[in-house]
Amino acid sequence: MLVVHHLGRSQSERIVWLCEELGIPYELKHYTRRADNMLSPPELRALHPIGSAPVITDGAVQIAESGAIMEYVIARHGGGRLALPPEHPDYPNYLYWLHFANGSLQPAMGRRMLIGRLQLPPEHPVRAMMEERLDRQLRFLDARLGAATWLAGEDFTAADIMMGFPLTTMRHFAPLDLGPYPNILAYLQRIAARPAYARAMAKGDPGMDLLLT
Repeated sequence: MLVVHHLGRSQSERIVWLCEELGIPYELKHYTRRADNMLSPPELRALHPIGSAPVITDGAVQIAESGAIMEYVIARHGGGRLALPPEHPDYPNYLYWLHFANGSLQPAMGRRMLIGRLQLPPEHPVRAMMEERLDRQLRFLDARLGAATWLAGEDFTAADIMMGFPLTTMRHFAPLDLGPYPNILAYLQRIAARPAYARAMAKGDPGMDLLLT
């Protein structure tokens, strides 16, 4: 049985959503963040040396990292659904955007969050550089979503599941006004309309504000 070890308000929501989209059986184990530092509890840290979510177990297999888990679940349990094959004309877009969330957008949001906590003034050159870099990435993403319904093209894929977290739940930790990016906001409404997304968030983080605007 595939077991999704889910830490509340974390990237592991992606794996719950993936399983719901694929309609595959899985067991969901919830973990609550520590009250003193909001990090993983000891029982999750004991599961994997890095001590962060997501983690899945599948029989004797244990895997961390949301992107790696995504590819594993799609290949082993999803029959390749929600991925595009290399011969598909949108495969390059799929591959690029599958990795954009963790490779570009989340690091930029994380750096901005840390700089904000250091209370650097807005005119500080480092803060200004980080703000400009994040805005450049968001404008790029907004342009893509103005040209295509979903990130890879007209097909909803795992790339969209990867992108959901930084645009929604991560904003609980790194507040971000998406008002200047209307295509991103419209995209979030398309995500909100997916029944599998609603089911996943209700199971994984019941009662959490989903930050879809």
